Order: sequence, then structure tokens, then C-alpha cells
Amino acid sequence: MANTSQPLRRTALLASGVALLGLLTACGTEGATSSGTPRPSEAARTAGANPGSGTPTSGDTAPPVGAAPTDTAGSASASARTDGRCHTAELRATVGRVDPGAGQRNFPVVLTNTSDRTCTVYGYPGAAFVDASGKQLGPDPERAPGSPGTVTLTPGKSAWAGLSFSSPQISGARTATPAALLVTPPDEREPLKVAWTAGEVPVGGNASSVSVTALEAGTGP
Repeated sequence: MANTSQPLRRTALLASGVALLGLLTACGTEGATSSGTPRPSEAARTAGANPGSGTPTSGDTAPPVGAAPTDTAGSASASARTDGRCHTAELRATVGRVDPGAGQRNFPVVLTNTSDRTCTVYGYPGAAFVDASGKQLGPDPERAPGSPGTVTLTPGKSAWAGLSFSSPQISGARTATPAALLVTPPDEREPLKVAWTAGEVPVGGNASSVSVTALEAGTGP
């Protein structure tokens, strides 16, 4: 009788090897598809990233709670500290001597920088005649046509504007004698008070208008 046990053992060993190879292959591919793309279970563990980009979402880059915003207020404060405008408290107002001509009375109204810094004035000063009680006499002066420019005032330097009106003796306007002239620098609210010693000014009637020019460098003509 032929011995058949030897071929049977080789067949059994071959079958066992094939089965073991299949088991190892299955273990090596668990958790991945044939393309290597993560299965849903792994994708869930990487939530919070943009698919395929590997970069955080906007939620991941949001600033932490309590983080300071952009300091726009600080920028505004810095701007205020470097404001070049001359303020009322930094100026002195005076009225120069009358310059009569062609029935007009013209006065230079002078603003002088009394501070220790350089500052600027631009445009028209405000002006108002007042009596001893502070009551305004007549209307506000009109602005004379002109082209205002920025005047830079180093400490001690001045700018002037012309204050003009028709001579009351010629115009026949109703008059009053002011105690003071209030001069308000451009873009300011607080006026400077200057004693008025030049006599009567027009305060009513058709020929009572007073005009003021824009500021320019110097102390007058």
C-alpha cells in the first residue's frame, strides 16, 4: 500500500500558510481604504481642520476671550497730543493802531503765541464788541472774501486779521462805544478780551457792517 500521509501533510501546511498570509494582509489594511484615505472614525478624530488643507479653521484662530482689540483709542489719543492748533490759553490778543483810509477805519487784530511750543492758526478769528457788562453791541462781523492759509507760529510770533468798518461820522450809522473787543481764535470757543480804546463803532443802521479778514503772518500792515 502506498504511503499517502506525506502528500496530505504538505497540502495541510500549504493551506495553513495561505490562511496565515490572508490574516496578516487583513490586519495590515484595517482602518484604511485601498487608497490610504482615513476612514470616518479617523476623520472624526481630526475634526476642526479644513478638509484636505491641514490648516485650522477660523474658529481655531479666533483670539482668546478677553484679548485686547486694536488700540484705535490709543491712536486717537496720540493724534490729540500732536494737535498743532493754537489754543486760546496759548495766545494773547491785541488791537493795533487805526489805519484810516477812504472813509474806512481799519484795525489789525493780532494773535501772539505765548506758549513754549510751535502751533498753527487757520482761517478767520471771531470778533464781538461788548459793553462793560459783557453784552454784545451790534451784529457779528462779516467775513471778508479771501483765501485762508495755515499760519505757523513759533513761540513769540504773531498772526493778524484786519477789522474794518465805515467811519460813523461819514456813514451816519447808529453807534456805541464798546468797553472791549472779544477775539476768539479759529476753531476755539473761549475768547480773549481786549480793552477797546478807539472810540465809537457802528452797531445799527444800513451802514453798520463790520468785516474781518483771514489771519496772515505778522502784526499788520
